Amino acid sequence: MTHQVHAFEPPERFVAGTVGPPGERTFFLQARGGGRLVSVALEKVQVSLLAEKLEELLSEAQRRFGVELPEAAPPVGGDNEPLDTPVDEEFRVGTLGLAFDVDTATVVIEAIAVGEAEAEVELGDADDDVDEEPDEPDDDLDRLRVRLTPEATREFIERAKRVVSAGRPPCPLCGQPLDPAGHLCPRHNGYHR
Repeated sequence: MTHQVHAFEPPERFVAGTVGPPGERTFFLQARGGGRLVSVALEKVQVSLLAEKLEELLSEAQRRFGVELPEAAPPVGGDNEPLDTPVDEEFRVGTLGLAFDVDTATVVIEAIAVGEAEAEVELGDADDDVDEEPDEPDDDLDRLRVRLTPEATREFIERAKRVVSAGRPPCPLCGQPLDPAGHLCPRHNGYHR
């Protein structure tokens, strides 16, 4: 089976965004450029970790290579537009890879599709033997590769943080997300809050 590498070096726009109401949101990474639009689905925790690890990568690039970094983007500035339509999921992300290219002073983000072994583990298929060794992602999996400047990376980080925090507010007692109708709080012995 052939695989596709959706490369945007650099993209016109690269953002994290969601579709759906809080509690039922689907998270996407979306890249646009050269007349193409690619959207890949991923989990909320992956978006959060991606933003966190990108900050660490930029700090490390500055420390090790003396890269000039822009100031953190203002929280109200930047790209606040919704995802471009149509939002057609190319694939679900299983692995995220990050790198810093010293020659071009750019950040490379690679989102790799869920592999067959990962899908079996996610589905809880205990009958098949699954390799326990952490392998490198297969070269025959679809992937989205984006190359960003440090400025564009900062903008992506700030938007990703806003998208993640825009969900349901946490319960002040247990920290679990509150549904509009409330939730069964374990701190209240299961009584509706």
